[in-house]
Amino acid sequence: ENPYPDIDVSYEWNNGILEAKPLPNYPQIRQYRWFSLLLDCYVQVNPIAKFIDLETGVSMTVLDADEPSGKWEVVYKPDIGVVLNDNPAPWGALELRAFEGVCDMIVEEVSDSTSAEVRRDTEEKKRGYALAGVKEYFILDPADRYMGFYRLTADRRYAQIRPGAGGVIRSQVLPGFQFRRTDLLNLPGLEELALDELYAGYVIPGFHDAVNRAEEEAAARRQAEERAEEAEEQMQALKAELARLRQDRS
Repeated sequence: ENPYPDIDVSYEWNNGILEAKPLPNYPQIRQYRWFSLLLDCYVQVNPIAKFIDLETGVSMTVLDADEPSGKWEVVYKPDIGVVLNDNPAPWGALELRAFEGVCDMIVEEVSDSTSAEVRRDTEEKKRGYALAGVKEYFILDPADRYMGFYRLTADRRYAQIRPGAGGVIRSQVLPGFQFRRTDLLNLPGLEELALDELYAGYVIPGFHDAVNRAEEEAAARRQAEERAEEAEEQMQALKAELARLRQDRS
């Protein structure tokens, strides 16, 4: 199945069917890179996981009573796969070119060129990832039509992650990894994130406090300068008064 017959595309294997991996547009690339950078910042501070991307295949075989064969066999290439360091499947060695295990988190930038592509991300992959045991599944969408954040339940189904105050999504797979849903649409820069208390713990940690200290020191300098100016004005006023008194006596 290839909706792009004139373009050289990569493929995913879905239960015996080769499916063309959908091609992203520029807004999807921007959003993907922003979220990927956010994850990189988190792991630099909390080195508890490794990532899968760059066309890396993830091979999964899952028991599925709805399939004629009784199982669901796929080789997908998720946009981002998060593999915790304690995941039983090995990942990270130089010789490993594919991941044969279950990611702890998967992030897909929704493919929306056709209704079939949307259904693949929002229904088929969502169901399969849940059966496989992927603990969290995030669907990103710069158009904000299909964006969703899901966490695995005990019966291998996904439940939506309820946002906290201010629309904040918090991961359990990556403790402390949190972001505003609206920021996925606005894509603020790193410096702005580092000054935001929500992100300050893992985006350029210490930058927020350093800026606050610099502002406090600058404010203290301004106050000292203002006091010095006031003292100088008072001194000049006293000198003028003394000069006037001497003149009156003479």
